[in-house]
Amino acid sequence: MNYQDKIEEMRQLIDKLNKASKAYYAQDREIISNFEYDALYDKLQETEKETGIVLAGSPTMRVGFEAVEELPKERHESPMLSLDKTKDREALAGWLDGRKGLLSWKLDGLTIVLTYRDGRLKKAVTRGNGEIGEVITGNARVFKNIPLQISYTEELILRGEAVITYSDFEKMNEEIEDVSARYKNPRNLCSGSVRQLDNRIAAGRNIRFYAFGLVKAEGADFENSREREFVFLAKQGFDVVEYRMVTPDTIGEAVSYFEKKIEGYDIPSDGLVLTYEDIAYGESLGRTSKFPRNAIAFKWQDELRETELVEIEWSPSRTGLINPVALFRPVELEGTTVSRASVHNISVLRALKLGLGDRITVYKANMIIPQIAENLTRSDTLEIPEHCPACGGKTELRQVADAVSLYCTNEDCAAKKIKSFAHLVSRDALNIDGLSEATLEKFIGKGFIHEPADIFHLDRYKEEIVEMEGFGEKSYRNLIAKEPSEDKKKSSIESARYTTLPRFLYALGISGIGLANAKMICREFEDDFERMLQADAERLSEIDGVGGVLAGAFVSYFQDAENLRKAKALYGELEIEKREIQAEGGSLAGMSFVITGSLTQYENREAMKEAIEAKGGKVTGSVTKKTKCLINNDITSGSSKNKKAKEFGIPIVTEVDFISQYMEEHYADQSTE
Repeated sequence: MNYQDKIEEMRQLIDKLNKASKAYYAQDREIISNFEYDALYDKLQETEKETGIVLAGSPTMRVGFEAVEELPKERHESPMLSLDKTKDREALAGWLDGRKGLLSWKLDGLTIVLTYRDGRLKKAVTRGNGEIGEVITGNARVFKNIPLQISYTEELILRGEAVITYSDFEKMNEEIEDVSARYKNPRNLCSGSVRQLDNRIAAGRNIRFYAFGLVKAEGADFENSREREFVFLAKQGFDVVEYRMVTPDTIGEAVSYFEKKIEGYDIPSDGLVLTYEDIAYGESLGRTSKFPRNAIAFKWQDELRETELVEIEWSPSRTGLINPVALFRPVELEGTTVSRASVHNISVLRALKLGLGDRITVYKANMIIPQIAENLTRSDTLEIPEHCPACGGKTELRQVADAVSLYCTNEDCAAKKIKSFAHLVSRDALNIDGLSEATLEKFIGKGFIHEPADIFHLDRYKEEIVEMEGFGEKSYRNLIAKEPSEDKKKSSIESARYTTLPRFLYALGISGIGLANAKMICREFEDDFERMLQADAERLSEIDGVGGVLAGAFVSYFQDAENLRKAKALYGELEIEKREIQAEGGSLAGMSFVITGSLTQYENREAMKEAIEAKGGKVTGSVTKKTKCLINNDITSGSSKNKKAKEFGIPIVTEVDFISQYMEEHYADQSTE
């Protein structure tokens, strides 16, 4: 069995063992016997020892999760230059100048440099600016296919591309119901995932690494062959970019092969790379100030379509920047229908001399991002707005670096407060599904939302919302949902009207006031909003869990006339649930509970938590010796909370038993008053 067969065998063993482990531990089912599992595990260990290679995901070497406060910067041992580019096939043949070359994919992800010492991965660094990159070793260890251990024990440095496949990208997007909140493209998602501070995020993104170049391999002799370097890397367990050996006579055929294959290729690619097979000859050519001379990139010819400019949408952002977006009659590009493209800034807009009704040509940059290629009419009749579409404030043009851009000058512009609106609709506040930050930014940008109360009047803009990209009649109905939703877990705008006073206070985003503090304040004033507004800082600071700083923030917030007006306007849109406020001496006072698992009697854990807190009790996230009881409908499960409760001698009760033992007694006490 050759090395490729052994590596493939290891991959199959890892896949089978991991599936068996997931089924046994996460799904409580057995797909292979313990005997068979042990036999496969031993076989994997034996093959890893024989080859000296341990592949990513191997159950023999678990990679722990880690989080860092920042990504350190590091200078590359040798600079990473960009490649010169061409779209001319004949130019490629001429570039070879009668020599052999390797033609391979130019993958569209994030370039990474890996360093191995003593056969183990020691360091991973992003390309950065070519001179200095960011150290992302913890994230690289959880890539799907990077070998954690290799047979070569001298120092090895190689380069490759981190990518997320189209199929994995689509699966992740399918799990995001809000279309506007979905990831834009695999490259951006990969770049953001690779640079996360917590590698648990990268682990869930199915990032893969494809080697495309060897920088250093101490003591190794590749007989001046670039292909032998690729073969060597493959022997160490790396996935290497697909390549073909070419000559000036065969390169046209090879380009056609890749061009045909890209139509269904699962890995993002924006072209091809041609390098000399003769390493010494390539290096002898040196470099220009920008490009190495031993390689050249081939970019695909862009597919152009002619269409008509219908509108320029001015889209404000949280920084105050107002981006021009071109809306045009839909056209088919690279297999998808497109109808909009960013114009980037005023400098680009002016250079294109745009006007409504102009004939324009559009394309997809790197076969992904729609762009305007040319304005065939060049009427130059477009007017730049003097007022922000979100708030009506004055706009101004600013020169930033080499470009002129449009900005809103109003510091109180709603578009600059996306985060506060996102907080307003979050789960512990008004709890409205379908209003992601991206959707809020669109609605605010179009002037649908200026202040919190406006969220409850989006039905005024039904026609515009239904026509927006990513929306439709069904999405609109689900968002507004005046009829009860089929999915009880979904919360629409209309159902959000029915809430509690603590949720309302928390939703306002008063500095330092969390949901727990809000509950304390509401309990103190028996859910009377007007009484709260009359209280001074001294009175509020006396409340348990509030104190002087939070009391001051609370009073200052409502002393601002505009804050008070907006809060009262929002309050007027809501139907506040009248809760039974239990005095501190309530039947559950001083008791601490933990809730786990699914519920049947309460709508969700938050509802049960509120019921317990209304009677003076507390709900915590972990079992301690002070816990009164653990509420779990599966009292026989082997969960960590059940084990901890048994260890401390804490009772484990079902939801029904909890109600009969702790809640009904309280109801009986109330009925005798």
